[in-house]
Amino acid sequence: MSRLGEVIETTRRARGFTQAQLAERAGVTQGALSRYEKDLRAPDDETVRSIAEALGVTPRFLEHAGRPQAAMAVDAHMRRRATAKPTVWRQLEAELNVLRMHASMIFEDVHLQSEQRIPTFDSWEMRPADAARLVRMQWRMPIGPVRSLTRWLESAGCLIIERDFGSARVDGLSQWVGDVPVIFMNSAAPTDRKRLTMAHELGHLVLHSDQISADLEDEADEFAAEFLMPMDVIRPQLRSLHISRLGDLKRDWGVSMQALVERAYREGLMTAAARTNFYKTLSAKGWRVAEPFSDELTPEHPELPAQMGEALTAKGLDPQDIAEIAGFHSAADNVLLPVPESRRLRLM
Repeated sequence: MSRLGEVIETTRRARGFTQAQLAERAGVTQGALSRYEKDLRAPDDETVRSIAEALGVTPRFLEHAGRPQAAMAVDAHMRRRATAKPTVWRQLEAELNVLRMHASMIFEDVHLQSEQRIPTFDSWEMRPADAARLVRMQWRMPIGPVRSLTRWLESAGCLIIERDFGSARVDGLSQWVGDVPVIFMNSAAPTDRKRLTMAHELGHLVLHSDQISADLEDEADEFAAEFLMPMDVIRPQLRSLHISRLGDLKRDWGVSMQALVERAYREGLMTAAARTNFYKTLSAKGWRVAEPFSDELTPEHPELPAQMGEALTAKGLDPQDIAEIAGFHSAADNVLLPVPESRRLRLM
């Protein structure tokens, strides 16, 4: 069964186009486009080329991309605040699907060699905190704070893609592309929030690759807390926690002050009354909206997409060749694989 209509609609949503806007760009009527998207009518080859060019992709991308999947489906997850508008997360869900489909086309030609891998566990049989400890053990991570979380994820073959979502209310999304995990991140988030989001999405990838539960967000939160702040190590620092110590702990562990307070409270090291007092103090200082010291943390930026682009360049491909491999109409449309001047990735 053709998936052309689904792919056209999803790519249109990802680009932020209405049906009328895409129809005008592609030189077709809105009625015809509506029928194409609903698979009530098949466009001819020339029309497919026109629609693809208007969307910044290749005809091959539209015709051969996989089926779009909802961002709360079994193998896709979105971390967003409760106040996020449906229009915002629907567009981001569509963008994640389009990036997943572009990535799938790349991986037809490119195979990544990873030092590690992201394991998967049954969330019905393993507690999230136990899963987090096992991942750290399998990756042979040093005891204590996680330095450069992005590099740990990329060394496990995780493709991390950043862009400014235009909203602080959505932090990140994730999906598996076959055997390759993909995390889509809000580049505008402060470093401590990026790190928590990446750990949260890692929890989804580890625990919810085959099935989901009613508590999947809480499970991902529990995984992230243990992964970034192992209780066996951080417990002495969370006992008798005082507001004056939060800044130093944030710098050391690379997590927000609120994450530290929640970690202490959920592990029974802080009473409910003390937690309330902490938040009143943070609110009075304006720190619940904008925490201090985030700019003192080492920035987290993905390197793997640029490395992939450089590796393809080293094979003699020009930017247009690379764009076409990924399913983009032109090099200017290629938002997935920048072509840097340096850095190398081993490809097989």
